[in-house]
Amino acid sequence: MTTWRDEALALHATPPRGILFLCVANSARSQMAEAIARALAPASVKVWSAGSQPTHLRPEAATVLSEVGLDTSSHFAKHVSAIPADQVDVVITLCAEEECPLFLGQARRLHWPLPDPAAVHGDDATRHDAFRTVRDELGVRLSVVFGLPPGC
Repeated sequence: MTTWRDEALALHATPPRGILFLCVANSARSQMAEAIARALAPASVKVWSAGSQPTHLRPEAATVLSEVGLDTSSHFAKHVSAIPADQVDVVITLCAEEECPLFLGQARRLHWPLPDPAAVHGDDATRHDAFRTVRDELGVRLSVVFGLPPGC
């Protein structure tokens, strides 16, 4: 069975030129992945996020990204049709409990199912911890993709 680490190492071996992170609402996981990848990827790599039913960037996502120095002030939810398909060579879907959106362009497809932190109920601390957990997991995985030690 192929693991996320195997996939990330394969991406590192043949780096993408354009990477798209997809989930349904483009409000949390994919937005966090976009911000982290933009911070870690070489300048030559284009990075996007999108969804099949975009809503808005969750404030919790913006907060936990700012905790690690990532600015999301220019981020907004985008529909997958707004992404230049001809520039995407890797698509990573992040859906776990919902049906992932389709990307019709020619691209290598990976699936990293991560729980939706927006679905977590509870007080602010509980919700923010769920977002931090996903942020940190994305950071580990994307560090492998871009050949950096985790936590960079």
